[in-house]
Amino acid sequence: MNSPMLYELRRPKQADPNQTYPALFIMHGIGSNEQNMLSLVDGLEEKFYIFSIRGHLSQPPGYAFFTIQGYGKPHREVFDQAVHNLTSFIDYAADQYPIDRSRLYLLGFSQGAILAKTLGLILGNRVKGIVALSGYIPGFVKEEYSKQPVDQLSVFLSHGQFDNILPYEWGLESNELYRSLGADVTFQTYEEGHSVSIKNQQDFTKWLLDDLKKVRK
Repeated sequence: MNSPMLYELRRPKQADPNQTYPALFIMHGIGSNEQNMLSLVDGLEEKFYIFSIRGHLSQPPGYAFFTIQGYGKPHREVFDQAVHNLTSFIDYAADQYPIDRSRLYLLGFSQGAILAKTLGLILGNRVKGIVALSGYIPGFVKEEYSKQPVDQLSVFLSHGQFDNILPYEWGLESNELYRSLGADVTFQTYEEGHSVSIKNQQDFTKWLLDDLKKVRK
C-alpha cells in the first residue's frame, strides 16, 4: 500500500520488534515543510514513532495543506481534501508500522494546528491527544462537520498573546469549545507573536510525556 502523503519518519533507535509504540503525527505551517517541524520534537523519537507530514500543495518556499479565501476562511473543498488525506495517512501509518492505536497524538503549528484541532473533533476519542500551537477552528468545521465524542481526549492548546497572524482570541475560542465538549484541556499563553518559544516547546514536551503515562477511563 502506498502512502497517501509524503512524510519523514523518526523512531526509537533500539525499537523492540515485539512492542508497539505511541505515534506522533506532526503538521507544519504554510510555506514550511516536514523537515522544519522535526526540531520541535527532537528527542521524542525515543518514546514515539514520529511522522512529520508534508502538505500536498506547493507553497514556496515550502508547502501547504490548504489554501485560504479570506481571513480565517480556508477554501472548503481544499480543506476537506486535506482532512481526508491526513485521516487516510493516520490509518496507513497505523497499518504499516508497530503503532499502539490507543496512543495516537497529533501536533501542529499554524495551518498544522488548525488541522490538529479539526482532526481532534472529527476523530474524537480515536486519538489520545492533540497539541495545537497557534491555530483556530474554521466556522464550517464547528457548524457543519460531523463530530465525535472527545470526553477522553487530552488537548494542549497554546497561543501567543501578540500573534498578529492568527489572533489570540481565536485560541481562546478553541479552548472554550473543547472544554464545552468535555475534553481534558490545557491552555497556555505566551508573551510572543506567531511563533513557538523554547518555553512553549518545553511545556508541550512535558505535557506529552506526562499524558503518555495516563490511563484512559
